[in-house]
Amino acid sequence: MTVGCRALDVADEVQGARIPVWVLYPTRAPEHLEHFGPYPLAVAPDAPVEGERLPLVVISHGTGGSPWTYRGMAAHLARAGFVVALLEHPGNSRSDNRLAGTAANLENRPRHVRLVLDAVAANEHLGKWLSPEGVGVIGHSLGGYTALAVAGGRPSSFPNEEPHGQARALPVVRDPRVRALVLLAPASPWFMAEGALADVDLPILMRTAERDEHTPAFHAELISRGVPHPQRIDHRVVPNAGHFSFQSPFPPSMTKPGFPPSQDPEGFDRLAFQPVLHAEILTFLRDSLFRSVR
Repeated sequence: MTVGCRALDVADEVQGARIPVWVLYPTRAPEHLEHFGPYPLAVAPDAPVEGERLPLVVISHGTGGSPWTYRGMAAHLARAGFVVALLEHPGNSRSDNRLAGTAANLENRPRHVRLVLDAVAANEHLGKWLSPEGVGVIGHSLGGYTALAVAGGRPSSFPNEEPHGQARALPVVRDPRVRALVLLAPASPWFMAEGALADVDLPILMRTAERDEHTPAFHAELISRGVPHPQRIDHRVVPNAGHFSFQSPFPPSMTKPGFPPSQDPEGFDRLAFQPVLHAEILTFLRDSLFRSVR
């Protein structure tokens, strides 16, 4: 199986922005190397979809990040029979980060995911091949916040994120289509209020990094304490990993000490870790959510 790729433009009328989306999926068309900005990936652009009743997964990137830093994970899932939507969060991406650190961004991100789910389901080339059994959301760092919020979490802002300096409950909407979460080094302090995660009642695969300076252990602990059934969480701390170790290796031109996302703690082999991580995610999604994956 090879990897098809189709680009979508999704309008967010609330934010007044467009959400760039690239959808990877299984196909039998020949691949060739494409570059998405600096990120290379072998795909078959606009190729026909292979298979039917294919499960849909959305990947939410971290703050100021790019969806293409998870391209290895997305391609692995697509070859295994998943439809994978890579979205770029407008206002909080590498190309436009003007809303970083704001409550508006925290409100926007879960809505972006819901709009992307709608758009992929409605697309004439993709929608008819999707499984009706529900979808999964994979989130890294602030993408983990996003996944929890769209799955029923009730976040609250901090005073410094608000223009008037007053914390408040954020009006995010749960999407009942979301049936499983993969949380990678998730950021979670917006769910500290009592009962904020009480409605997140679904299977979760959570992987955190032993040497994470951005989302240390209390982030995962907050999630484990807050969800109604912590026994449904498969959590493992990855030895010696750093916050960015869950991303695909960066191209050589970007791999340098001055660019922290390209760096790992001394002795950690990101390239060797990627197949292990991808296999765990694939097994989890198949076993906990998409038992009929073909």
